[in-house]
Amino acid sequence: MSIPVYHQTVTMSALVVKMKIDLALLKPGMRVAVGLSGGADSVALLLALARRVAESGLVISAAHLHHGLRGAEADRDRQFCHDLAVSLGVAFHTRQVDVAAEAARHHESIEEAARRLRYAWFRELMGSGHAEAVATAHTLDDQAETVLGKFLRGAWTEGLSGIHPIVQFPEGRIVRPLLGSTRAQIEAYLAEAGQRWCEDSSNLDSAYTRNRLRHQLLPELERWNPRIREHLAQMAELARDEEAWWQEELARLGSQMLLTGRPVRGGGRAASEGGSVALDVVRLGAQPAAVQRRLLRYAAFRLGVSLDFGGVEGLIRLVAQGRAGQQATVCGALVAERTPRELRLSKNIRNPDSVETSQVELPVPGMAEGFGWRFQTQAAAKAVSATIRNWRPGDRVTLRYSSGPRKIKEVLERLKVTGTSRAQWPVVEWQGQIVWMQGIEVQSISELIISAEKL
Repeated sequence: MSIPVYHQTVTMSALVVKMKIDLALLKPGMRVAVGLSGGADSVALLLALARRVAESGLVISAAHLHHGLRGAEADRDRQFCHDLAVSLGVAFHTRQVDVAAEAARHHESIEEAARRLRYAWFRELMGSGHAEAVATAHTLDDQAETVLGKFLRGAWTEGLSGIHPIVQFPEGRIVRPLLGSTRAQIEAYLAEAGQRWCEDSSNLDSAYTRNRLRHQLLPELERWNPRIREHLAQMAELARDEEAWWQEELARLGSQMLLTGRPVRGGGRAASEGGSVALDVVRLGAQPAAVQRRLLRYAAFRLGVSLDFGGVEGLIRLVAQGRAGQQATVCGALVAERTPRELRLSKNIRNPDSVETSQVELPVPGMAEGFGWRFQTQAAAKAVSATIRNWRPGDRVTLRYSSGPRKIKEVLERLKVTGTSRAQWPVVEWQGQIVWMQGIEVQSISELIISAEKL
């Protein structure tokens, strides 16, 4: 099968901005494996680093992970990557995994499972001594797409920091030397070099959120601001620097203001079952709102709980307006108790089957988001809306290859789902029947087609 060739549609000239590569992320003499998919970005990174071996002193290799998806197309990509590595005189590492099976086993989306497996292999390469660092070919366009996607999902500042230039692991570091380059600059670089690359057909599939951002939303935003990608990348850099400052500041403030356990008569504090943290309401209330939000999120994180905006604002109201003895459950995972002097936070250790119901209407046909998923329904005609909600005791679901309905409680036990995840496990109900459930295939209904994508 022939390899697709990029056909340059603009005239090459001295005005073409050259691809930017940040070699400061790599030390001379370092063994670097380039994550090579066969796409334009990774091919350009490998080519650029291989051409600079003499001046940089780097020892370059290529690392290609076959995800077990896309059939013959993926086999073609692996062969292309192997041949490219051989032509450049660099070592070639490869492995094949079954992403679809892993996604089903861990109740993840395909994208989540692929990323997890990819980075696990990169860490293995570094841990085994084949490389001291792995370079991935994330670009300025990838950064813009990531920041925009995080913004749409309501991320905090750390989420808006996007793709970091360096991610440090115990085995070594992942570096992104092409974050300053656009996809257009990279393709121009390859066209000038006469270098081919592979096109991944899944990059055009609108079922994936990133592809809709890339091909639909960002081009529309560029009509309003032609520099939107650049500005989103700058936002990521600003957010990274501010987040780094906040982490140091929180370590300082946290040691001064966070109290562990419960106060005991005569002074001191005693450890509580399951762990808890507290903050003095007078001292906390005297802080600026930005500091209050950060401290509350920091305290919750100490208990392994991630708070959303509404959860944090609810705690701030409890500090400012709450009365002694008042309690609240926040984000389903945190119990907040207001005493005369303190706001005490502890992890919710309720019965996992004692669920609090929340729900979102899902039009039929139509689209809606809830519980971290985006749902879309199709029907021959407009029908009664469905409901996205967490499961309830007594709910039953008919599995795709099952002869009859089963209790959802039993299905969750089989899936080994426990704790807070169990309490908030999402389902979709339509006309009194569970028509979708996270992690399993539900028996289809001819009148309704429902698809779901994890956000």
